[in-house]
Amino acid sequence: MTDSTAAQQFQVDLRGVIDLLSRHIYSSPRVFLRELLQNAVDAIAARRAVDGGGGRIRITPVSDRSAEFVMRDDGVGLTEAEVADLLATVGRSSKRDIFDLPRGDFLGQFGIGMLSCFMVCDTIVIRSRSAAGSAPVEWTGHSDGTFTVAPYPEDIPVGTSVHLTPRADTRSLLGTSTVMELAEAFGRYLPHAVVVDLPGGGETTVTEPAPFLDGDPERQLAYGRQLIGAEPLDVIPLHVPGTQTRGVAFVLPYAPPPSARQSTRVYLRRMLLTERADELLPSWAFFARAVVDSGSLHPTASRESLVDDDALEQTRQEIGEAIRRWILEVALQDPVRLSQFVSIHEVALKSLVRHDDELARFIVRWLSVETTAGRLRVEELASRFPVVRYAETVDEFRQVASMTSAGGILVNGGYLYDADLVRRIPELFPGVEVERVDVVGEIDRLDLAPLDDRAAATALEERAAAALEDVDVAVRTFERADLPGLFVADPEVLRALDRGRARSAGGALWGGVLDRAANIVSGGRSADALAARLCLNWTNPMIRKLAATPPGRVFDLSVQLLYVQSLLAGHHPLGPRDRTMMSAALSELVDRAIDTDTPPAAEGAS
Repeated sequence: MTDSTAAQQFQVDLRGVIDLLSRHIYSSPRVFLRELLQNAVDAIAARRAVDGGGGRIRITPVSDRSAEFVMRDDGVGLTEAEVADLLATVGRSSKRDIFDLPRGDFLGQFGIGMLSCFMVCDTIVIRSRSAAGSAPVEWTGHSDGTFTVAPYPEDIPVGTSVHLTPRADTRSLLGTSTVMELAEAFGRYLPHAVVVDLPGGGETTVTEPAPFLDGDPERQLAYGRQLIGAEPLDVIPLHVPGTQTRGVAFVLPYAPPPSARQSTRVYLRRMLLTERADELLPSWAFFARAVVDSGSLHPTASRESLVDDDALEQTRQEIGEAIRRWILEVALQDPVRLSQFVSIHEVALKSLVRHDDELARFIVRWLSVETTAGRLRVEELASRFPVVRYAETVDEFRQVASMTSAGGILVNGGYLYDADLVRRIPELFPGVEVERVDVVGEIDRLDLAPLDDRAAATALEERAAAALEDVDVAVRTFERADLPGLFVADPEVLRALDRGRARSAGGALWGGVLDRAANIVSGGRSADALAARLCLNWTNPMIRKLAATPPGRVFDLSVQLLYVQSLLAGHHPLGPRDRTMMSAALSELVDRAIDTDTPPAAEGAS
């Protein structure tokens, strides 16, 4: 009778493991070449720690001249015992444990890389000779989970070769064109020579010095042009000693979508990890595309992304500091370049400073907003105006701007993120106050015509309304005498006009009652039923002259043109009726002016 409590060994279904690798860990069977390159690099690192030798990797793709794919390295090699120990145990960590060498010297970490080869073939043959001086050995593994280990009868140099015979459906993955593409992508900047045999004979070396590490500005710019598809605005050196991370960040010369997060190309000890690491740059550094090589950042099990740990956080913070320093240095040394940078990325910068206090402190001052004094940088705005008034929408800005005095300032907060930006000004510029304004509030503050002129103003309202038929007319006094009128269509603003009229006829108590009642109805009409209104400025000389004009066609035409002009000044679209009114009124007034200006023909002229 067996003891059911005795410890037993798990049985591993290798086919299930391979399926797991292909479906859930690796993104593509193409990673087999990266895994083999990493094993070869590990082997070379181990040999250099033993005897200082090694440094070459040769790849022979499948072709008419070779029915099998072969990768050879002159690394440390394996003894028969090491082969059985390392390659026959799924999940065993890499060679660093066998040779008791520093963890940082190796790229491989999980001991499952070799199994990725089963995604492209059913049999893996490994031939190896150890630098320790033992005889060559051959390991043959099958996808059904069986393997054999035997002495290899032929003499081979120190190192290891991996032999793969592709299945029919994976032959193209092991062919020359794909192997060249993968070798260049993954191993182009490895510190060892990677050579690919060509099908017609000869060979090509795919490795070269990394341009993002050599400090040559011309090579870095050329690399940046290839990476981002345009001339970079600038190149920012990156160096994080704590995680042995070095590289560059290219400042984009175009504005990416505000929601885009720039991906970073990451190499680990010169081996490509991923083209799209979106966790390495700070989220606010959307305007940069980085390329880095690291010796201490940690890859995930698939080796296609980074583990989000303290090392990654430290690296992200120091890269962010380097980019911030670049902005500050450009601001101090090259204002023209800073202006170019801000003009390209201003919208996205504004979106980020709403929530990033660190970024806001040093970038907000260079951002700009539209104002009644033209486009101003926030720093200039805050230094010139102790009180900054802003409108929440573009339409409100256009209407309130018409009533803003020459000595004041009004900011257009209707563009994307501008209102949020203006609201942050007091936090960043102590002593500056920010006040939101709207058309309702501004209209509420307008006075009726002076008492002596009240009858003439009321008569003007009635006559002008009759000339426009379905547009109400109100007369108020604006501070800006050059503004003849303002078109109003917002129900809230119309209610404010009615409150002003009623308030002027009663006391303060009655005015307060009307303010509360106006939230529901105005003048016996619901808010939705209120008509558009033309608000005329009694302080404007032309309006005063119009009030003195006798009833007639000239008066009607003048009011109609004032109405259309107020529509255009407020950037309101002209409907068919408005366009017809404008054309007819303008044509008739011009005809009348020409007729009046033309002297009568002399009598008896022939």
